[in-house]
Amino acid sequence: MQVDSVLVIDDEPDMQLALRHALKKNGCDVQCAGNGAEGLKKFKENKFGLVITDMRMPEMSGMQVLQGIKAVSPKIPVIMMTAYGSINRAVAAMKAGASDYLLKPFSLETLTATVQKVRDAGMYPERTSCRKPGVAAGLKDKAIITQDPCMIDTLALARRVADSDATILILGENGTGKELLASFIHQESRRKAGPLVAINCAALQETLAESELFGYERGAFTGAFTRKVGRFELANQGTLLLDEVSELTLNMQAKILRVLQEREIDRVGGQQPQAIDVRIIAISNQNLVKAVQENRFREDLFYRLNVLPMTLPPLRERKKDIPLLITFFLKKYSLINNRRMTKTAPATLEYLMSHPWPGNIRELENVVERAVLIGNGDTMLPEHLNFINTMAASKATSPTSSGATIKEMEMALILDTLKACHDNRTRAAERLGISLRTLRNRLREYGISRSPEPHKSTHKPQN
Repeated sequence: MQVDSVLVIDDEPDMQLALRHALKKNGCDVQCAGNGAEGLKKFKENKFGLVITDMRMPEMSGMQVLQGIKAVSPKIPVIMMTAYGSINRAVAAMKAGASDYLLKPFSLETLTATVQKVRDAGMYPERTSCRKPGVAAGLKDKAIITQDPCMIDTLALARRVADSDATILILGENGTGKELLASFIHQESRRKAGPLVAINCAALQETLAESELFGYERGAFTGAFTRKVGRFELANQGTLLLDEVSELTLNMQAKILRVLQEREIDRVGGQQPQAIDVRIIAISNQNLVKAVQENRFREDLFYRLNVLPMTLPPLRERKKDIPLLITFFLKKYSLINNRRMTKTAPATLEYLMSHPWPGNIRELENVVERAVLIGNGDTMLPEHLNFINTMAASKATSPTSSGATIKEMEMALILDTLKACHDNRTRAAERLGISLRTLRNRLREYGISRSPEPHKSTHKPQN
């Protein structure tokens, strides 16, 4: 699809003139309209490869124009223009189908780059289409495998907003692929040639967090013999991934808020602030709204991070993806381990489809990898799933056999596994294919301090 014929819709004559001049310099044929109604009329009467419309106009808004265009020609790309303070409207427009947005005032270079991006997307549709069954988005070794409509929409949105510098907040349970989505966004962005630097906020020691994030100067404290560059500076001209951002202390939250506001950092012991050019992607498995209400997370930082929120559904809500993921992981680990297991027995698939997957995709990958390692044929069989034999043995009395809720199923699985592991939480987490931190969160959520009927054993419960 070419975009050589462009329709510009804006109620300001000066903006129409500037855009007409700039686009013609790039070889485009340009028509202009002074309001939404006139723009829609021209759109229906002529063939355009691209529409550029202002967001705020009298009588008919840019959002209404977008809806009108998509009703006539859903595939025609639309670029929205909006003032800096109205970025939330631009985000809403992109969710409604806009291809990109321009923040006023913008330069000729920004306009040209944005139009070229849309042109490239039209000439190479396989780069932007996410609606193929079993789509594998991202790098080969970090593929996002899905045919779930919700995930496909999320990937499409991620592609559309990748080139912006807006902060992105990715939410979802552990193991749902939040880090993969962050990597995908980085690779789709204009910053892909720059570094992607990740830091786990939960692993930061409070006394060292500031030095780790912002760096320090020589002599800043005892033992600081040389200057150290922090994670923010390491990510300059790239992307910084703040994993488990909800675990930051309130003090560190305040410092990161300042970085987001001022776009500069202060090294520990430094005299001058250092300007940075970094795109922030924050990740959390927690309910940040609840954390704000409980005064565990700053409200102002939440709104700074929540410019472009994306929520990944748990695997139990993506049942159709399970067979695709199983096939992908079987091929992956058979290749790595020089095995030939590439098939799944019907009984095995039925069993895996009914599992609640508290550890989500990470747990499923763990299960398939172990099956490949312990199996000796080309088919994954039920006996290869010994990690949930305990659950199978108690299936008749389990809540899963009586129409229980997902939470009840998950709680039963956790209790069964804890019992089989003699209350050893570390072993239980390994068997479930989840982190010890996730297991602790689940136990706290369900109000479980220990398994209800522990075995008499020489093993002591471990926290």
